[in-house]
Amino acid sequence: MKRTRLRPLPSGRIAIPHAVTWASSVGFAGTALLAWKVARLIHSLLIISLISNANMLAAGLAASNLVLYAFVYTPLKQIHPVNTWVGAVVGAIPPLLGWAAASGQISLNGLILPAALYFWQIPHFMALAYLCRDDYAAGGYRMFSLADASGRRTAAVAFRNCLYLIPLGFIAYDWGVASGWFCVESSVITLAISAAAFSFYRDRTTQKARRMFYASLLYLPVFMSGLLFHRLSDNPQCLAENPNRIIELPSFPEAVTESEEDDQKKKVRYVTAGPQGRAPVAYASIAPFPFLPVPSYVDQ
Repeated sequence: MKRTRLRPLPSGRIAIPHAVTWASSVGFAGTALLAWKVARLIHSLLIISLISNANMLAAGLAASNLVLYAFVYTPLKQIHPVNTWVGAVVGAIPPLLGWAAASGQISLNGLILPAALYFWQIPHFMALAYLCRDDYAAGGYRMFSLADASGRRTAAVAFRNCLYLIPLGFIAYDWGVASGWFCVESSVITLAISAAAFSFYRDRTTQKARRMFYASLLYLPVFMSGLLFHRLSDNPQCLAENPNRIIELPSFPEAVTESEEDDQKKKVRYVTAGPQGRAPVAYASIAPFPFLPVPSYVDQ
């Protein structure tokens, strides 16, 4: 494939055993780091919640995603077009992992950003698959666009998943994750990417596919930045609505004195992330797979 032939492994700059050794090492190390350090960091901050199992939950999600990517998604690319939807699940798990690490649980609030990433990846990748369909065919990859000579079904799938993104802004507002401004901003940018997808559906050309691809590149950072900027987590009003989330805890063990009076002076108030609380996380994530530029060799 022209798109991937210069990468280290296909070009022969590294050997297969080298690649397997490196991938396995960082995979195991990363999972172990999540299992060990997440709990230590949370406990050192004295945040009380369902965190006792947070490290195993975060590490489990990470390990599951590695397995899903390496042993399910990757082989499926040469077997069945459903690989795109499996890849979308892989891309949606990282922000869910972050939520689980911070809150110790998987709640409905924590599914908003993963849902956005899942639905976003479909139009993003459908545009890329349409632009690179000949290259994918040469590489033996069974992409959805290869069985769709006219591109009509490819464009329809992209447009439909753009529409699925529309209610996410209102859901984030209705569930108390973000303010009303985010609802407005999310609706505007989602309608914009939906318009680009509809334009591609009506006129299935390389130019319209490229425009939808660029719209998807713009959508994701704007959506995530808006959710981060307008989030309501740790808002005083939210705390007033959940007074049970504020409790008194002693400070770090090494700072506790034998005197009860001094001990009381060193007690501090912390916000917990209990079952009803919002997770103390910034609602943003690194752009997920497959966040790729348009190949330079694609015809204008």
